[in-house]
Amino acid sequence: MIDNAAELSDLKTPPGNRLEPLKGNRAGQHSIRINDQFRICFRWVDGQAEDVEITDYH
Repeated sequence: MIDNAAELSDLKTPPGNRLEPLKGNRAGQHSIRINDQFRICFRWVDGQAEDVEITDYH
């Protein structure tokens, strides 16, 4: 899904992705929720995701 996105806004669909910009020490990153506990965090640079990681966000 992330590899197929041409623009960051493509990741807003489906709405269940809950794409959101992160704040604080993760400013500049975005996340997509896997479930209540885990998220895929990444930076969006020049039309692609970089520094992709699965994180236990809580």
